[in-house]
Amino acid sequence: MKEKVNILVVDDEEIVRESLVEWLREEGYNAEAAEDGFKALEKLKERNWDIALVDLKMPKMDGLELLEKIKQESPDTQVIIFTAYATVHTAVQAIKKGAYDYLVKPLDPEEVSLLIERLLKSQELLKEVSFLRKELTKQYRFHDLVSKSPKMQKIFELARTVAKSNSNILILGESGTGKELLARAIHNESPRANGPFVAVSCVAIPDTLLESELFGHEKGAFTDAIAQKKGKFELAHGGTLFLDEIGDISPKMQLTLLRVLEEKEFTRVGGTKPIKVDVRIIAATNRDLQKAVQEGRFRDDLYYRLNVITIQLPPLRERKEDIPLLVQHFIEKFNLQMGKKVERISDEALRILMQYDWPGNVRELENTIERAMVITKGKVITPEDIEIPGLQKSFLPPESEKTLEAVERAHILRVLNETDWNIQRSAQILGIDRTTLYNKIKKYNLKKPEP
Repeated sequence: MKEKVNILVVDDEEIVRESLVEWLREEGYNAEAAEDGFKALEKLKERNWDIALVDLKMPKMDGLELLEKIKQESPDTQVIIFTAYATVHTAVQAIKKGAYDYLVKPLDPEEVSLLIERLLKSQELLKEVSFLRKELTKQYRFHDLVSKSPKMQKIFELARTVAKSNSNILILGESGTGKELLARAIHNESPRANGPFVAVSCVAIPDTLLESELFGHEKGAFTDAIAQKKGKFELAHGGTLFLDEIGDISPKMQLTLLRVLEEKEFTRVGGTKPIKVDVRIIAATNRDLQKAVQEGRFRDDLYYRLNVITIQLPPLRERKEDIPLLVQHFIEKFNLQMGKKVERISDEALRILMQYDWPGNVRELENTIERAMVITKGKVITPEDIEIPGLQKSFLPPESEKTLEAVERAHILRVLNETDWNIQRSAQILGIDRTTLYNKIKKYNLKKPEP
């Protein structure tokens, strides 16, 4: 396996870089050298480097500047900084800029070897976790919906069953719960999957235009009708028509829609020729339609036509066990979209998300993670990257937890969690020695969370 590991040594001292390369090759690694930062960047374009051993003090371009450029050009390359002028400040700077660790000259081959082995084991573990996470996501995925909640798993099972039929479906749920995603999933599971899926938001279109939008119009039917236009029913022929926010349509449109569902034909606005269509209707609303029927605001005959099969999507606050899974799903999604390499969310940031009630449901959570992905500077989303209006005031610690000791305890725990309990790195970031950090851990009875 070692011969598959590419290591680049960057040092302006010839004797150091050549002896280090020779020793690494003897150990079985594929190692090469570069005499400065510019040569190193050229070599970076030639192949993928797993590890770069970089000297801190070099002419033309110092190690920290090279570190930043490596992280920009090749984010997967792990960088180890070495220097004869080690200080806590430079170490913290290097690690903040993305270095895996640092070593002090003169280099001890055994120390270098142990550090590289630890790094490689860490990388293997991350790959394994990433693979398992993807497999787990597949297990809990229903097309673009992700959930391990027992409620949602039952919905997935029901959706797969009803997809095979041609019956109309009514999806109920608050805004942001994923009603359109579920409708698309049902369409994709159905015999109509090769046909069109056409979505219409009934609340987004003024009532005067909704009839034309759904059924089309003939040229000259009204002032702006300068050409014939096909409506959504016609465009959805052979497929599925998704009517979102169906509870908001007017009584007149309710009657028109009822006739179309009963007769399976319609005429365009301004037209006289009936048009036959083969369309499956999936409707959705965040309103209480039963109550609207009882109060006379929604036709009961249309309600029963639409409500052959009902699926009620639970709000996110009732399935909070899905939040970690959804967060990871969104991280992977936005990594692809943004070209980023964010690996995970910190435990403390996740705890904040778990405590929030998400009135905007999954859509609000997705928007929150998208924003965090945009502003985060590292590979881990931290509490500082999380911003939800009104959240900060809600989650201020109580007065009893605002003492200096409580703040220190919380800060040390956050740093430990963000470094995955790497004592040396945490001590460097905190600006204290390892012994002091161990004493603080014992004093505050801090425990490493279970994997």
